[in-house]
Amino acid sequence: MRPITKLLVANRSEIAIRVFRSAHELGIRTVAIYAHEDRFALHRFKADEAYLVGKPGEPIRSYLDIDGIVALAKAHGVDGIHPGYGFLSENPEFAAACGKAGITFVGPRVELLQTLGDKTAARDLAHKAGVPILAGSAKPVVGHADALKIAKELGWPVILKAAHGGGGRGMRVVRGEDELAVALESAQRESKTAFGSAAVFVEKFIQRARHIEVQLLGDLHGNLVHLFERDCSVQRRHQKVVELAPAPNLDPATRDAICEAAIAIGRTARYENAGTVEFLVDADTGRFYFIEVNPRIQVEHTVTEEITGIDIVRRQLLVAQGHKLSDPQVGLGDQKAIRSMGAALQCRVTTEDPENRFLPDYGRMTAYRSASGMGIRLDAGTAFSGAVVTPYFDSLLVKVTARGLTHQEAAGHIERCLQEFRIRGVKTNIPFLINLVTNPDFLAGNCTTRFIDETPALFDFPIRRDRATRVLEYLADVIVNGNPLVKGRPAAARRQPAPLPDYDRFAPPPAGTRTKLKELGPTKFAAWVREQKRLLITDTTMRDAHQSLLATRMRTHDMLSVADAYARLCSGFFSLEMWGGATFDTSMRFLKECPWDRLLQLRERIPNILFQMLLRASNAVGYTNYPDNIVRAFVKESAASGIDVFRVFDPLNWVPNMRVAIDAVVESGAICEAAVCYTGDVLDPKRTKYSLDYYVKLAKELEKAGAHMLAIKDMAGLCKPFAAGKLVSALRAEIGIPIHFHTHDTSGAQVAAALEAAKSGASVVDAAFASFAGLTSQPNLNALVEAARNTPLDTGLDPEPLRHFSHYWAAVREHYTAFECGMKAPDPDLYLHEMPGGQFTNLLEQAKALGLGDRWEEVCRAYADVNHLVGDIVKVTPTSKSVGDLALLLVTNNMQASDLLTDSRELAFPESVIDLLAGRMGQPPGGFPADVVTRIVRKADIVTGRPGESLAPADFAAAEKKVAEIVGRTASPREVLSWLLYPRVFADFAAHRAKHGDVSVLPTPAFLEGPKPGEELSVDIEPGKTLLIRLLTVGEPHADGTRTVFFELNGQPRSVSVADKSLEAKVQKRPKAVIGDAREVGAPMPGLIVTVAVKPGDVVTKGQKLLSLEAMKMETTVYAERDGRLAEVLVTPGTPVEAGELVARYADA
Repeated sequence: MRPITKLLVANRSEIAIRVFRSAHELGIRTVAIYAHEDRFALHRFKADEAYLVGKPGEPIRSYLDIDGIVALAKAHGVDGIHPGYGFLSENPEFAAACGKAGITFVGPRVELLQTLGDKTAARDLAHKAGVPILAGSAKPVVGHADALKIAKELGWPVILKAAHGGGGRGMRVVRGEDELAVALESAQRESKTAFGSAAVFVEKFIQRARHIEVQLLGDLHGNLVHLFERDCSVQRRHQKVVELAPAPNLDPATRDAICEAAIAIGRTARYENAGTVEFLVDADTGRFYFIEVNPRIQVEHTVTEEITGIDIVRRQLLVAQGHKLSDPQVGLGDQKAIRSMGAALQCRVTTEDPENRFLPDYGRMTAYRSASGMGIRLDAGTAFSGAVVTPYFDSLLVKVTARGLTHQEAAGHIERCLQEFRIRGVKTNIPFLINLVTNPDFLAGNCTTRFIDETPALFDFPIRRDRATRVLEYLADVIVNGNPLVKGRPAAARRQPAPLPDYDRFAPPPAGTRTKLKELGPTKFAAWVREQKRLLITDTTMRDAHQSLLATRMRTHDMLSVADAYARLCSGFFSLEMWGGATFDTSMRFLKECPWDRLLQLRERIPNILFQMLLRASNAVGYTNYPDNIVRAFVKESAASGIDVFRVFDPLNWVPNMRVAIDAVVESGAICEAAVCYTGDVLDPKRTKYSLDYYVKLAKELEKAGAHMLAIKDMAGLCKPFAAGKLVSALRAEIGIPIHFHTHDTSGAQVAAALEAAKSGASVVDAAFASFAGLTSQPNLNALVEAARNTPLDTGLDPEPLRHFSHYWAAVREHYTAFECGMKAPDPDLYLHEMPGGQFTNLLEQAKALGLGDRWEEVCRAYADVNHLVGDIVKVTPTSKSVGDLALLLVTNNMQASDLLTDSRELAFPESVIDLLAGRMGQPPGGFPADVVTRIVRKADIVTGRPGESLAPADFAAAEKKVAEIVGRTASPREVLSWLLYPRVFADFAAHRAKHGDVSVLPTPAFLEGPKPGEELSVDIEPGKTLLIRLLTVGEPHADGTRTVFFELNGQPRSVSVADKSLEAKVQKRPKAVIGDAREVGAPMPGLIVTVAVKPGDVVTKGQKLLSLEAMKMETTVYAERDGRLAEVLVTPGTPVEAGELVARYADA
């Protein structure tokens, strides 16, 4: 007996920790070694003592330094060394050095390592034991010619194997002569890196094989037992991924024969300590062949321990000290007494990206949450939140072992366990493992070594959500760099959530107008509306009110928060105008929200009240004419998604432009509310262009076109109270459909206008809650309700809950302080410039962005002048935008509108202005002034008919393909429509969502300004799933120009690194290869350059090797993708590179 009192593990990470645990249980003091690059690795802290080995910059070599490790062991009184697996575990020189130093080597004796570690000698041993072997070379090949000769004799395909190691390192399948040279060089180099020896041999490759291995354990007294077999057939690149015990569906006679063959080889070799005899079983014939003996502990030893209950490492340590297998401490004296129970399987969770050819990933783990529970065992290395995964070592993160009574039960345990894992900061193969352990063929036990290669379904992954990390990254970016929406603007006046009205959240929503519409249908419903004596109210707070006051910046979050209250307390409203207009564009462009999601989510919460949208006829929700099939598809999808009332208008009141949209709305089964856009003054006899007769004729034409309702769209608030009464009276007398009055309160007179309209026969008026009313918004809803009380127009609405809604919206408005236009009172200039209320704040934002904020009065006057210049047109999106854009151009160039016709300067007119005057938005009454059109529009560009008629139909199939490329999956019809309407805006939005997820779930102050230190955010990412986020602090800048932002997520520390854009000019980085530039060659993955086979000036041919790089022992070769001459080679062996970094450049394209 030679007791071990102090054990050094000459290894790292998971296996080192595994050995420490068994040693501790035996009362043995433990010693760890670590390379400089491993100085933060967990195994260092799990041992009683830990010492640095090797030199910085030599991470692998440090663990292969025999002299250094042995000297260190002697210096610190170590009397036993366990080699683990990999590194020096099969190196006879290491075992000999230990013996020479008087240190017990926990493994086979030197001669065994020499024989079994040499795969060719091991084949001779198996032959001597009477065990069948595969045809192959009798010794390592000496070069390409030798390998080629042997391969031809064996017949293709063959496999190259490292002669002095395993674990899939140094293995390459070669299917033809043309592959041999590169495969041989690569296998030799990988073998040299992993095992310190470049020797490889050639063996016949079996196409459909099962990989079965038998665990042996022998003592120093000639006793030997097996602990049954394991099935390691599920492999990728010859590396085991999942291991099973016992092997499923293995014929009992074959199992017995394999175990007996393993014992025969062990007895022939006089094997001692733990080892594994590996076999290939031909799945087609059932014959088995010896492959090799691994004279060490295996990664997958855990599954054997789970089915037998035997701690293999513990018994390694005992037999190394001289114990017999029959000793009570070992308990393995009788082979017949060794039993197995149930089934076990092990998955290797690695930091490899299965969606990118399993390229290793590395970096800081920002979160690590492991799993446990019934039947689960975890053997982890450096796996914890904050741990850094380096590119120098194996990518194994944690081994997950599950046991159950059956293979299927164990697979169920492991699938549940894998689902519980949360690992952030580095990519892992967990999605792949989940697919694997739930695959029917795997569950049936029908896998061969080709299973992964032949099962493409394993690579069909659900889209990674990782919502918490992406939200944190967004918040961190806002904290460090600011949100461009509010940067430099006044801070929000409020950060607390807005107070909700009291309501019974469990009460079902009462019947409302949508209930009535479903009961009657659009035509009868419209008749019902016209018959009502009470005044019906549309609330515009969720659309036109904030579009007019806050530049359309209100977020879905603030609408959804109060949606349930609306459904239960506001069922008496006619409708909620909550979609369309500018909201479609701005929600994607600025708020990074999907407009369709807003509609669908609000519809789900408010099922009982009509939803209304503003539709710009042939402009849909855009600023230009679209092909007719886009308009039809958009209307159809909007109605299906929850819109009940479409207010259809044309920016020039040109009915031919409205017919396609009107027909589409009628066909959809929704209510078509056709609008006449009001401008001019029906009370002024001098303004004859837009007379009372003009509006009556227009209304009759719209009724005849199929409209169910008529809207008076007074987008600027020009319809004075008595004008409203006169207009509504005339229309009511001439048409048979109900009238809906819409106005803006810019002048301050429009509560009176709404009441006059109602008194004269308007069935519905638009209004906004008091806190979002007035100025450029709609009249005060609360005031209108009170004004109509106890009169024939009484709305029947309870003013008390409406008061609380106004309080809610007042608090919400304080979140958007940055977007307030600064307008403090009604504007008498309205009757001069006639600017639409919805445009006022948006145009002011544009003016400020151009540095014209202080010249706003000039902009307003220029707006009025431009309107008269182009013929006194109806001004509403998009025509109003054209007028505004030209006004800004004039003020920027210090010009008057009258100067345009006399100034000879060549001006770059805005596209919106050209579109308007070219007729692409339609035709106004009397057309545009010819001299203005001549000055601005080229003759060839003029459109005389309906613009939609001249536009080719959109190709929806091609659009669907394009959008699928943008979103990286099958595109939905809504996404296709969003792209067709706003191609660039949608692409930017999709990129933002891919990077940061759905940021609409964030509270508004956090979205706009980020959280404040110590502030806790409650973020509902889906029903029943809430993230609690608290900002702790922001770190100092790093050398690479990043900062680390520290959070608590659900009470656990999380950190996110984000580039500080203010430091970009100070940080030097290697350039990235430009995608699509044929001259530039980028690194395919992060890692270290191993070899460079070319130099500047070399002429290369397509397919020629340029260089190779390695990450986590995985080597990748970069080949020339085309013929050409290299101008630059920017790396040398040992250079670290990031994925995509420029490594070489051709002289020309």
